Amino acid sequence: MSDLIQLLTADGVRVEHPDVAFSPDPSLLDTYGDEPGVLRALLRDMTLVRRFDVEATALQRHGELGLWPSSLGQEAAQIGAGRALAPGDYVFPTYRDHGIAWCRRIDPVDLLGVFRGTDHVGWDPEEKRYAPVTIVIGAHTLHAVGYALGALHDGAVGTGDASRDTAVLACFGDGATSQGDVNEAMVFAASYHVPVVFFLQNNHWAISEPVTRQSRIPLVQRAAGFGFPGYRVDGNDVLATYAVVQRALEHARTGQGPVLVEAVTYRMGAHTTTDDPTRYRTDDDLEVWRRRDPIDRLARYLRTTGGADDAWFAALEAEADELGADVRARCHALPDPSPLVSFDATYAEITPTLAAQRAEVAALLDGTEVAR
Repeated sequence: MSDLIQLLTADGVRVEHPDVAFSPDPSLLDTYGDEPGVLRALLRDMTLVRRFDVEATALQRHGELGLWPSSLGQEAAQIGAGRALAPGDYVFPTYRDHGIAWCRRIDPVDLLGVFRGTDHVGWDPEEKRYAPVTIVIGAHTLHAVGYALGALHDGAVGTGDASRDTAVLACFGDGATSQGDVNEAMVFAASYHVPVVFFLQNNHWAISEPVTRQSRIPLVQRAAGFGFPGYRVDGNDVLATYAVVQRALEHARTGQGPVLVEAVTYRMGAHTTTDDPTRYRTDDDLEVWRRRDPIDRLARYLRTTGGADDAWFAALEAEADELGADVRARCHALPDPSPLVSFDATYAEITPTLAAQRAEVAALLDGTEVAR
C-alpha cells in the first residue's frame, strides 16, 4: 500500500479511507471519555509540544542550550505515533522526536539537559521504554533491530498476551534513508522477521538536501525491496498517523515481522539552530506547508463539529504559557555536572591510569596539589 493515507484534510474535514480508520485504543477512550475527548487530548499534546519547542528554541538563542533541533510542523506525526504505542513497546528516537518523548511521559526539561550538556540522558530508558537520543544519523536503527530480535528470542512476540507482546519503534528522517546503517537494519529485520516498525518522518530536507535528490522513488517503496509492508501516510494528519502506526505496531507485536511507515510531513523550522533554511528553500514552499499545519486542521475540525469551544481553547493557551514558563525556569536551574561524572559514570571498573587522572581532576577542583 503506497498511496497517501489521509483521514483529516488540511481544511479540517474528516474523510474516509477504504482500508484505514481512526479507532482509538480502549485505554484512550477510558481516559478521555469518548472520541471527541481523545481528539482534544491529541490537540492538547500537539499544542503543548509546540509550545515547548518554541521555548527551547528561544532558550538556545539566549545561550542556554548548545543546540536545538526543532520539531516545528512535525507534531502530528510524532503525537500520532507516540499515542499509538502500547506501554510495553520500546522506542529508539532521533534527536528531534520531542513529541514521542512527550507521549512516553518524559519530562521536557530532561530533553533540554541533553542539549545543555548537563546530562547524557535524564530519564530511565527501561522505565520509559525510550532509549537515549542518538545524534549519529540512522545508527540507532540497528540498535532497534537488535532490541527487537532480543524480544523475539525472549518469546515476547505473538503470544496473544497484550501485557507481554512487544513492538519496537525505530524513528528516523528522510536523510537517514541514505545511510548504510538504515539499509542494513532493514535487511536484518526482514531476514529475522523481527517486531520493528521503521517510522520514517519525511520532512523533505536532510539539512539542505531535498528528498527529491536523495531518492528517485517515494521512500515507502523501499519496503517492497526488503520484502515487508510499507504505508505512506499524511504526517500532518494526526488521526491518520495514529491509525497507520497503530496497525503497524499490531502487525509487529503479533509476529508478522517488520513494517515501514513513511509519514509525509515538513520541517517548518531550521534543521537545527545552527542552520539557515532561507539559503536553500523558498518562502512559497514554506507557505504551502503552513496551510497544511497539523494543529490548525484538528483545531478547525473540533470547532466546526462542536468538539471544543472558545473556553477550552483559552484554557489550553493558558496551559501552554504555563508550560513555557515552567520549562524556562527549570532549564535555568539545571545544575552543572561535576567533571568527575565522566570518570564515575562511564566505566564499571576504572583503570589505574584513569583513577590517577580522576585524582588529578579532583585535586584541581579542590584546589589542592596532587602527589606524584
